[in-house]
Amino acid sequence: MLTPEELERYARHIVLREVGGPGQQALGRARVLVIGAGGLGAPALLYLAAAGVGTLGVIDDDTVALSNLQRQVIHGTPDVGAPKVESAAAAIAKLNPHVKVVTHAERLTAANALTLISQYDIVADGSDNFATRYLVADACYFAGKPLVTAAVGTFDGTLTTLRAHERGKDGAPNPTYRCLFPEPPPPGTVPVCSEAGILGALVGMLGSMMALEVIREIVGFGEGLVGRLLMVDARAMRFETLNYAWDETNPLSGNKPTIKDLSVHR
Repeated sequence: MLTPEELERYARHIVLREVGGPGQQALGRARVLVIGAGGLGAPALLYLAAAGVGTLGVIDDDTVALSNLQRQVIHGTPDVGAPKVESAAAAIAKLNPHVKVVTHAERLTAANALTLISQYDIVADGSDNFATRYLVADACYFAGKPLVTAAVGTFDGTLTTLRAHERGKDGAPNPTYRCLFPEPPPPGTVPVCSEAGILGALVGMLGSMMALEVIREIVGFGEGLVGRLLMVDARAMRFETLNYAWDETNPLSGNKPTIKDLSVHR
């Protein structure tokens, strides 16, 4: 049951027919792991905490740098030099003391991914590199966990949801990340943020949308992004959606899978 304080805190959710008391209670029971407390993870963590998600896990092995503050809004100037997971946990505690924060001050690897992910109900990936995105997606498939994953470029971003361990209404397997992006780009072909730059507000937009999609998955309303890639063009302020489906040749869940564990990431 929600306490009187929680009823007041979440009143604007509770009056929504699509959420209501049962939806708010589902959020309170949920355990969400956020990969990265950077540009995407920062707004996602804040909005998930504000929404009343019961347990938020955050994994990041980095410390706050001054150049992060242009977009990583969960951190402040006094936090420069502090571990990002500690700075994020402190900000969440100020925003909503009802939320339990579990910090993982480490890098996600093939050795620890399944152990960490298995502790949560859903994963939100805000990592900034292809190697981690493929690792998270593969690990969620093996752990049987839904994944909301976002990525940004200098002026563009994408968002999708993966339930690759499940089947769709038509009985066909849901697509994997590898159905959408069969191979990562060759090393060095995509410049890193420090070289190419990044529009801070764009990252905030995609991180907030990632939180929205996690909330929709937990509460269960609307049309999810399984099999749909949402693409954002910040130059033209244009939104487009690309439909994609299970590829029977994908190496993870295809007819002849070649990836049977996370050893490919070691």
